[in-house]
Formats: sequence, structure tokens, C-alpha cells
Amino acid sequence: MHELSLAESLIDLIEQASRRERFLRVHRVHVELGQLSCVMPDALEMAFVAAAKGGCAEGAELVFAIVAGRGACRRCGAEAALSSRIELCPQCGAGPMRVVDGEQMRVTDLDVQ
Repeated sequence: MHELSLAESLIDLIEQASRRERFLRVHRVHVELGQLSCVMPDALEMAFVAAAKGGCAEGAELVFAIVAGRGACRRCGAEAALSSRIELCPQCGAGPMRVVDGEQMRVTDLDVQ
């Protein structure tokens, strides 16, 4: 379950921000999560709860903004929506397409006190 290591990394980022910005408590963590990131939001949320115990993010809510997958054809350059990394170009049939969006996981905002 790689979500546990990702949750621990999120907590590290939050704790660093807490020291730098001098806040005591995090209420919400806004996370941009790509559809092609291979991260399961429910599993990340469970891991986050465990990793946050005893820190400033304990009890914080994860709020996900899911980013759709997009790809570009290596042959003809056409762009299209992707639901997997192995899709063929809908224009020319070449593939797999190069992923241009939808793989990310990033914290976009913290609601703090």
C-alpha cells in the first residue's frame, strides 16, 4: 500500500509548513489528485488518518480535486482524454499516447488555525 508512504510525505510537508508559517492546527488539506496517479483516495485517506495522529493535522479532512487524464499522440500530436495509460490515439490509432495530465498528486491549499 504505497498510500501510507504518500500520507507520511503529506504529513512531513504539513509539519514543515506548520513550523515555517507558525500555525497550530490544520482543518482541511486540499489535494489535487490525477485520475492516472494510481492513488486510491479512500486508501490515502485511511493512511492519512493514521499518519496524522499526534500532529497538527490530526483530525484534518482531505479534500480531493480529481484531475482527468489527458494524452497526446506521439505520431500525429492529437490530444484526447485518457482513462488509462495504454490508450491508442483516437485520430490515427498509434499508441500508447503520452500522458500530459492526470498523474499528479499535490497539496494545493491548507485550511489552518
